[in-house]
Amino acid sequence: MIVVGMSGGVDSAVAAYLLRREGFDVLGVFMKNWDEKDGEGRCTSDGDWDDVRAVCDNIGIPYYAVNFAREYWDDVFALCLDEYSKGRTPNPDVLCNREIKFKAFLNFAIKLGAEGIATGHFCRTNGEGDLLKGIDLSKDQSYFLYMLKQAQLRRTRFPVGDMTKSQVREIAKDAGLPVFDKKDSTGVCFIGERRFKPFLQQYIPAQPGDIRARSGEIVGRHDGLMFYTLGQRRGLGIGGRGTGERWFVVSKDLQTNTLWVDQGADSPELYASKALCEDASWIAGEPPVEAGESFECTARFRHRQADQYVDITIYENELLVQSREAQRALTPGQAVVFYQGDKCLGGATLRDIVK
Repeated sequence: MIVVGMSGGVDSAVAAYLLRREGFDVLGVFMKNWDEKDGEGRCTSDGDWDDVRAVCDNIGIPYYAVNFAREYWDDVFALCLDEYSKGRTPNPDVLCNREIKFKAFLNFAIKLGAEGIATGHFCRTNGEGDLLKGIDLSKDQSYFLYMLKQAQLRRTRFPVGDMTKSQVREIAKDAGLPVFDKKDSTGVCFIGERRFKPFLQQYIPAQPGDIRARSGEIVGRHDGLMFYTLGQRRGLGIGGRGTGERWFVVSKDLQTNTLWVDQGADSPELYASKALCEDASWIAGEPPVEAGESFECTARFRHRQADQYVDITIYENELLVQSREAQRALTPGQAVVFYQGDKCLGGATLRDIVK
């Protein structure tokens, strides 16, 4: 038996359909990771659950719902709140994959006696447990899976990883799957389509402070450092001061509660080529070289970015990543993910940006 993690979207629906067509014993499982109701008292995930049931009925497979909301709160959401409170910008999707989809869910499937799991991620794996980019590079999701290990990947199938998004929708339409034209979801479980500031204020007290230009001049007030990320230009409320060019967030000082900004999309303050990184995770379990040594590879500092050539030096508890080209808006708390060709080696969390 293969247990398919089904979100209610077209990708996981096609994953389940393809495995069933190949003759596998398939169970569809919907993971409920966030408990919250809308203004009418309806759980915001109910619509997705309805779609999962409709798809599974269409394919002819059994389905099941499992609630991982407590695990999500403890192992994903609480960690994100801690990061936001430190003025950093976390990546909930990376944590959700590590803690929920490929830990809690995988363990759940194993207890059911399944040989493995499958998801609708656009990436690939092989019998050795390597993580490979998806064929459709515009949809490749290996960036969000860098914290996985080979043991998990050996038990995982990615049925749509060899396809383009348009091919996935075409298969869904031809198979009569009711979600063939469903819009892709955006955002993460606990924010979704809602406004970010009001949501986060429910959990972390806002601490307004000064917005300063690089000259030191106070040019405005911010609502709280947690609401802003490096490179941001919208929502600053500064207006037409200075040269008239747009203002961008270039750094955050937690000690003085200051948001630093500069004008112009190409401001030198937005660029850096070095970063000290922490919490490195290697899919093979170990880095390619010993501590104190360096190696070359490519990296992505954000999802869908073209691969960048980097040199990485391994230290005992951190990495130094040096990009051969200056990178825009490197952001503490975000992930940098390492590759050799199509193979994902692992990644780390950006901690200190070196300018």
